[in-house]
Amino acid sequence: MIVTQFQLFAVRRLLEGLVMQQSPRRSADLQRLLDQSPRSKRRRSGLDRLAIGLGAFAAIFLVFAVLILFFRWENPQSAPPPKPPFTDFRSEKPGAMHKITAKDLPAPYATNSALNWPRVVDRPQDAWPQAPAGFKVELFATGLDEPRKISTAPNGDVFLAESHAGDIKIFRGITGDGKPKQTKIFATGLKAPYGIAFYPPGPKPQYVYVGDTDAVLRFAYHDGDLKAESKPEHIADLPGGGGHWTRDVVFSQDGKQLFAGVGSDSNVEDPDTHPSEKNRADILVMSPDGSNLRVYAYGIRHAGGGLAINPKNGELWCSVNERDGLGDNLVPDYITHVQDGGFYGWPYYYIGGNPDPRLKGKHPELREKVIVPDVLLQPHNASLALTFYEGRQFPVEYQGDIFSSQHGSWNKSVRTGYEVIRVPLHQSGHASGQYGDFLTGFVLPNGQVWGRPVGVTVTADGSLLVTDDGSNSIWRVSYTGK
Repeated sequence: MIVTQFQLFAVRRLLEGLVMQQSPRRSADLQRLLDQSPRSKRRRSGLDRLAIGLGAFAAIFLVFAVLILFFRWENPQSAPPPKPPFTDFRSEKPGAMHKITAKDLPAPYATNSALNWPRVVDRPQDAWPQAPAGFKVELFATGLDEPRKISTAPNGDVFLAESHAGDIKIFRGITGDGKPKQTKIFATGLKAPYGIAFYPPGPKPQYVYVGDTDAVLRFAYHDGDLKAESKPEHIADLPGGGGHWTRDVVFSQDGKQLFAGVGSDSNVEDPDTHPSEKNRADILVMSPDGSNLRVYAYGIRHAGGGLAINPKNGELWCSVNERDGLGDNLVPDYITHVQDGGFYGWPYYYIGGNPDPRLKGKHPELREKVIVPDVLLQPHNASLALTFYEGRQFPVEYQGDIFSSQHGSWNKSVRTGYEVIRVPLHQSGHASGQYGDFLTGFVLPNGQVWGRPVGVTVTADGSLLVTDDGSNSIWRVSYTGK
């Protein structure tokens, strides 16, 4: 095996990044190990060649030693179940209900910070998403290129952002066996499209807005168009660069405001000292033409994956990826309605006035301002798109409820997420803090992952479509009552 200096440098940078997410004691231990790496002690003798060879071996050994000593690897068959209300994929079952409160949160570093990236495999023939009794799951489309956000136009056409391909697809109609009648490419040449919104709200939109990774764009649109007739118009710049790259967009009910979710550049860097966090970890709002841009709410680590308007009362809601590195059961992801001017804690605090120990003592004046979200989810779920159910196909108790895709964890010792959840609003428009598993089965019993839900939308016939960028598919969930 040939190990280049670049590879050694990359390994060191990876380990340095992991150091930053550990407790102070373990950070010091890791740093001492790193300081012994060959790159930090450059030898300039006649034995350089031998030293590089030995150093390469030492670097490889160091990687495995650090991972074994400081990270817990998933072994779902033997790992004990987490203490309620915390769960993992082994207990995710359609219809199971959960509720986490701020009082349930453990202290930081109660467990090690796990490194447990999903091992995505091809879907086995006998693997299929599982829904509650009475629901049917069908494979709507496959062979896609990173299917992400999905939205239903007023005329029933379904718009899909294929982020890797840089295009927007349209699916029209549904056949008797649950497949699209037509599939067309509406637009191409985008950087990394995600959010899709129609303007003005109502039955006859004139534009399709797209949240690209660094800008809001819009295409002229006439009801029924299957292909954009012109190039996109640039509406507003959005913060781009590294970190969270998805930019969801949604219009207020009256069409006067356009909201854009922008995730942080980092896990928990201090915006005071990191200019790359400017206008990030917040929700921006602007006029439809891009003017009057301002911060609507802040301290929201990553709402770029999911924004939606509650049709019952017009409230803005978001789905949020919270921070990592504090242990298996911190910090909960969440779904919440969003207050204008509200501060939700990142990076200094979380779930109320709980201080992040990595930024201890920073901005004490903000502590009392932190808003506790409406619904706390399993930490590290990677909560993404959400939608309100307004169809007429599902049972009446689902009316007005939220469905949200959970992309799945990497920072928990046994996987969590990898499902679609339901948040009951009890026909009131307000959440009680409960949520339930709705569509599960994307993780195999051995912990391997074959599917990762991202987007969710309600179709014209009342069925649910769920994008899955693990298997590059779209799943259709309908209610049969059988």
